[in-house]
Amino acid sequence: MERVILAKSAGFCFGVRRAVELAQKVAESGEPYVMLGPVIHNDHVIEQLEEKGVACVSSVEEVPPGYGVIIRSHGEGKAVYDALAARGCQIADATCVNVSRIHEIVKDASDRGRQVIIIGSPEHPEVKAIAGWGERAKIFRNEEELTRFLVEKEENQQKPVTLVSQTTSTNRIWTPCREKVKKLCTNAEIFDTICNATCMRQSEAQSLAEQCGAMIVIGDRKSSNTTRLAELCRAHCPLVFHISRAEELDRSMVSGVASVGITAGASTPGWIIKEVKDKMSDETNNVMEIEESFAEMLENSIKTLNTGDKVTGVVTGITATEVNVDLGTKHAGYIPISELSDDPSVKPEDVVKVGDEIETYVMRVNDVEGVATLSKKRLDTVKNWDTIEAAVEEKTIMEGTVTEDNKGGIVVNVKGIRVFVPASQTGMPRGADLSEMIKQRVKLRITEVNRSRRRVVGSVRAVQAEERAAKAAEVWENIEEGKKYEGTVKSLTSYGAFVDIGGVDGMVHVSELSWSRIKNPAEVVSVGDHVSVYVISFDPEKKKISLGMKDRSQDPWEKFTSTYEVGSVASVRVVKLMTFGAFAEVVPGVDGLIHISQIADHRIEKPGDVLEEGQVVDVKITDIDYERKKVSLSIRALLNDACAEEGEQEEDDAGYEE
Repeated sequence: MERVILAKSAGFCFGVRRAVELAQKVAESGEPYVMLGPVIHNDHVIEQLEEKGVACVSSVEEVPPGYGVIIRSHGEGKAVYDALAARGCQIADATCVNVSRIHEIVKDASDRGRQVIIIGSPEHPEVKAIAGWGERAKIFRNEEELTRFLVEKEENQQKPVTLVSQTTSTNRIWTPCREKVKKLCTNAEIFDTICNATCMRQSEAQSLAEQCGAMIVIGDRKSSNTTRLAELCRAHCPLVFHISRAEELDRSMVSGVASVGITAGASTPGWIIKEVKDKMSDETNNVMEIEESFAEMLENSIKTLNTGDKVTGVVTGITATEVNVDLGTKHAGYIPISELSDDPSVKPEDVVKVGDEIETYVMRVNDVEGVATLSKKRLDTVKNWDTIEAAVEEKTIMEGTVTEDNKGGIVVNVKGIRVFVPASQTGMPRGADLSEMIKQRVKLRITEVNRSRRRVVGSVRAVQAEERAAKAAEVWENIEEGKKYEGTVKSLTSYGAFVDIGGVDGMVHVSELSWSRIKNPAEVVSVGDHVSVYVISFDPEKKKISLGMKDRSQDPWEKFTSTYEVGSVASVRVVKLMTFGAFAEVVPGVDGLIHISQIADHRIEKPGDVLEEGQVVDVKITDIDYERKKVSLSIRALLNDACAEEGEQEEDDAGYEE
């Protein structure tokens, strides 16, 4: 018994269906129109339209006077639209909406002076049209051609680059190109413009090719997406046949094959697919089965599995490489560790436990071995996309891990989905090294979601701003003079330091940083330091807070008076030179004056002739004004004392000699 399986996504995509319906509507209107190039890549559809009076021309110059023009689904460049407008032609625009979006991206990038790079086939009409919306756009077929361009001149890597793809390309071609640009280019915008319908069709075709002994790919040979389908199927199936009509189908092509898969390109009409399917059924005289037999239906009643099914089972075992799942069928289910979670570092036992009920997606079924390969990660991803989309509407705060950085920002893994955070939204200072954020857990808001292009944009800064605002409100509600806070030094000025005390910045004046006399706050603190501060005063209306760091519990004057008295000798540090003398720090917070007349035992012009700031000298305390808290110091007094001692010693020595 042979079986035929038809891919669910075979045939017209939305863009092609729209283009054909628009062309048929124009044809039925009776108004004179021509197609500027085939509206889709399918000769049979074009023949039908020509039979209805809509001819196909290859250039604007061939459009007859008074005729309208149908723009094909692949689109046209700006110059073509301008030329048609100059001729006064009516336009029925059948350009695929996904292609039109690329035109907008390219035009915007070109207007901003960016270098547009298109990954695709230079001969394809869609790619030619895309290039027609940007000046000096470059087209490359693959990573090899792209790399050659980027490395031939170093300046090419410095240019602001905008990268897009032909909608019918494959991830096998696109992904290496995208990664190369991210690695080499310093200013890159990357837009994943492969059509979502194309991705689904390609993914389903590959899955079907893995299950079947032969694949039939239906579509015009000029169709790029159909050609790529055939290429992808050949990588997974030994027999692949690319046909455009049922007449090309020969029974001997699939003779002896147990199962045959059928898929079709985006420009293949449904009636051609049905034609192929019906012919296969007729030629095998009902030996080949399109429908399930009674035996298969009976087997299905006890839970037959198919690729793509969503199934629920019970975890029966966990190993280092897989999780075993009982699905209640004849198949033994297992989840490879790589398909368990989007976090490669997670331990299996942290995700599931033996006895847990688990919902999974069927990746592959091997009826011969009785094994079903499952994935929890892929099913979670679908659910997580719903969560991500809802987060935009509901303004939910999400959490994720930073996985990589690039010139434009960082990438955060949120529930298995890549979220791009622009550098300006990371919360890091301008010019900071974003690689420091890799592996950090961050909170962020989702600001933009395009599920079809798998593009998500978020902001860490927005969450930080909200948290800071909430903390600031709490600070202002509870602030009072003398209250102590633990803060972080945010910036330094010549007159003080700004300290974040939890959502609000307060200023510590240079005079409040230390009991010692300092010239620059940097002598005491640095940006990023964690410090203890207290509130000196605050103004809720002006939103200003004055902070102090000096320990008010220790009175420097008391320390001085308990240590020194008039006549004491102290080592002091010169802190300020004046015309009339020098101020020196006796203890932190208490300075004394060395009058110019007390600096030396001879006349000097200025204090700087003998002393310099920062110099440590010995002095004698000659006076203490306890009421005004002023101290007089003298170097000269010490010198005089030393001379007197020497005189006394000389007298003693003379008396001894006598």
